[in-house]
Amino acid sequence: MDLERQEMPAQAISELDIPHDRLARAGADAGAIPQRFHVRSGTWRYTRGMQTHEVTNQPPPLAGYDLYGADVALVEAVHREGGGWGDDALRALGTTAGSAEAIEWGFTANAYPPVLHTHDRYGNRRDQVTYHPAYHQLMTLAVAHGAHAAPWADGRAGAHVVRAAKLFVLSQVEAGHTCPISMTYASVPALRAAPELAAEWEPRIISRAYDPRCLPAHEKRGALIGMAMTEKQGGSDVRANTTRAEPLGGGEYRITGHKWFCSAPMSDAFLVLAQAPGGLSCFLLPRWRPDGTRNALALQRLKDKLGNRSNASAEVELHGAWARLVGEEGRGVATIIQMVSHTRLDCAISSAAGMRLGAAQAIHHATHRQAFGRALVDQPLMRAVLADLVVESEAATALAFRLARAYDADEDHHEAALRRLATPLAKYWVCKRATAHAAEALECLGGNGYVEDSGMPRLLRDSPLNGIWEGSGNVICLDALRVLGRHPEAAEAFAAEVEAVAEADGCLDRFWRTLRADLARPSEAGARLLVERMALALQGALLARRGDPAVADAFCATRLDGKWGRAFGALPPGIGVDAIIDRAAVKAV
Repeated sequence: MDLERQEMPAQAISELDIPHDRLARAGADAGAIPQRFHVRSGTWRYTRGMQTHEVTNQPPPLAGYDLYGADVALVEAVHREGGGWGDDALRALGTTAGSAEAIEWGFTANAYPPVLHTHDRYGNRRDQVTYHPAYHQLMTLAVAHGAHAAPWADGRAGAHVVRAAKLFVLSQVEAGHTCPISMTYASVPALRAAPELAAEWEPRIISRAYDPRCLPAHEKRGALIGMAMTEKQGGSDVRANTTRAEPLGGGEYRITGHKWFCSAPMSDAFLVLAQAPGGLSCFLLPRWRPDGTRNALALQRLKDKLGNRSNASAEVELHGAWARLVGEEGRGVATIIQMVSHTRLDCAISSAAGMRLGAAQAIHHATHRQAFGRALVDQPLMRAVLADLVVESEAATALAFRLARAYDADEDHHEAALRRLATPLAKYWVCKRATAHAAEALECLGGNGYVEDSGMPRLLRDSPLNGIWEGSGNVICLDALRVLGRHPEAAEAFAAEVEAVAEADGCLDRFWRTLRADLARPSEAGARLLVERMALALQGALLARRGDPAVADAFCATRLDGKWGRAFGALPPGIGVDAIIDRAAVKAV
């Protein structure tokens, strides 16, 4: 509505929404008084009458900026790990993702979660989940930019790093929609265990056309892949699965049983585990049979989850569902672990992204908010908290993107060995830190942070998921122990990464000497402490080698040398908080 040109009777309009960038001009011209800022829509609410005060000292929303280009640590990580050639595409995505419109898609997709329709109005099975258009907007954006599959179509060095940056950016807009994006990306290496299946499905997967229609995959412009592994009685112990696979011949099977968690149930096909005559095996189970009829996959209900609200997670029953074998009978875990490994990488990337969002929001709020006569960002206690949040965020980003580079180098023995051990290290530690980080960032906004419109409660609710998905903490630590016991080359690759730079920092050197001795005698009871220390050593080495000096010094002095309290902001003297905060602040909004 153009308030500058419209003639309005005195009492004709009681409330008006005016875009933020027209606040002063439109408000003055219309004679309206600002009442409150509507964060999600990017508008000020105006009213005539019943106004008791002028709203001041409230930060503008953090919107209208390049989520990639404004993140110095992210840009540095992408270039450091070989993905600098993707700058233009990343800046284009970052600008769209950081717009007020895209941020609103995230709020709306969570406000209106998916709905399950088990039957149509005539009583026929429908088994369909419907989503708000905002969710489809997010999916369209992600697929169009190749976040779901670009590395499999583009074999350039650094392709997995560039794709990781796309996921990092998208996760800050809305975390739930990245689940099907991640699973589709991770499905390809598993599908390649069955070359005929890969040849059929990969062209659909790498397509950059998002097609949400419920149709057979061969009739669609693109396809997404989900996963269904766990069952009620087993959870992470998939060898306890009871779902049965009956051979039909020619690599085809009939599957009967259930799955306790089936994420993104409207995917076009799912990788599932079932007990075949030769043991636990992996299968590709599409939503439609080859004859064009719906497959026997019944959606029982959607999970009512703590977070990840925009993404549907279903309980499913399989009543003789048609599927095809992927890999060999009895080798199901070995086959699907290729998918699991890549989704664990994404868990670390998404958690690091959440930390970046939390730190950016906290700094933005503190910069625009005053208390006790001065800006929050200028107060020493707040500066200590903000700097500490940034240190944790940058360490997580450095580790996640170093790991992404290891996924780019399949032919490099060092990188392959490092990937095997660094994946559980990053998955465990970065995901563990995410929830504490989100809670502290929320607190920086005070009461405003506790209100849904700030986006911080959603960040906090979403933060524990990556620590649970694809293996909770104990499962991941046991995986790391298995790698140490069975793959000495992985331990050697890890040691080489740390030792190459340990002497450059006294705190890191002392920490590494103690850790190196403890690596020779790992135990299950002490696995969490060992994995935590290994992750810290690797983060410290990465920052000390090529990270920002102020961040590296602060990380090593606190996380490695023990000069740190038990809460964010409990820093020792001498930390360069000014340089750290300045690096992380979003300067162009």
